[in-house]
Amino acid sequence: MSSSNHKNTSGGFSLLELLIAMVITMALMTAASTLLANALRVRSRENQKSDALADTQRALNIMSREIANSGFNMTGNGIVAADSGLNEVRVRSNLNRYDYDVSVTDDMRNNVEDTGEDITYFINSADNTMYLARHDKFGSGSTVLANRIDGMNIHYFDQKVTYTAPPGGSDITNVSAAEVTPANAKYIVIAISVTLDAVGEPGTPGYQPPYSVLLCSDVTLRNKDLWIY
Repeated sequence: MSSSNHKNTSGGFSLLELLIAMVITMALMTAASTLLANALRVRSRENQKSDALADTQRALNIMSREIANSGFNMTGNGIVAADSGLNEVRVRSNLNRYDYDVSVTDDMRNNVEDTGEDITYFINSADNTMYLARHDKFGSGSTVLANRIDGMNIHYFDQKVTYTAPPGGSDITNVSAAEVTPANAKYIVIAISVTLDAVGEPGTPGYQPPYSVLLCSDVTLRNKDLWIY
């Protein structure tokens, strides 16, 4: 009777092969984690940018509307010159002069002392950031319209002007006419710069350079040449 020897040939990975596979897997996971972290940082930065621009644009719309109404049912342009300048403007108007609702008294119609009739826009610095604030003298007091802004410049003219708003700049340039005092203004240009600081260090993964944009609004003081009705 003959017998044969059967050699054990069961397959498997050697220790060296397992180590190589683990190193490759860890390298791939590290690369994927880095890409994901960078993507999240970019998304967060874009969200901050969108929020900052949306807040500033909304604030500009509110400012433009209320400043355009300044001087309504009053003589002059409605700007309080003593409280207005490059970084601040105070406007007054008699909005309810011809509002005959029973809740509006004659004293309210004849005087500027109601909500929305005496408004000041100004810049306030706090907690390492700058806020654009609105103060209603006879209303709800001061409220913040936008934060994370870099600065606000208000320019006063007696005519419509053209100008350049440089990308990433802090103020308008190449203005086509000279400025006048706030009391003589018929036309206002508001320039607000928004800046987001750099993220990380140049040359490092995930670095994002600083981002700046200049938003401008042109406002015509439509009540400047009107008399009290």
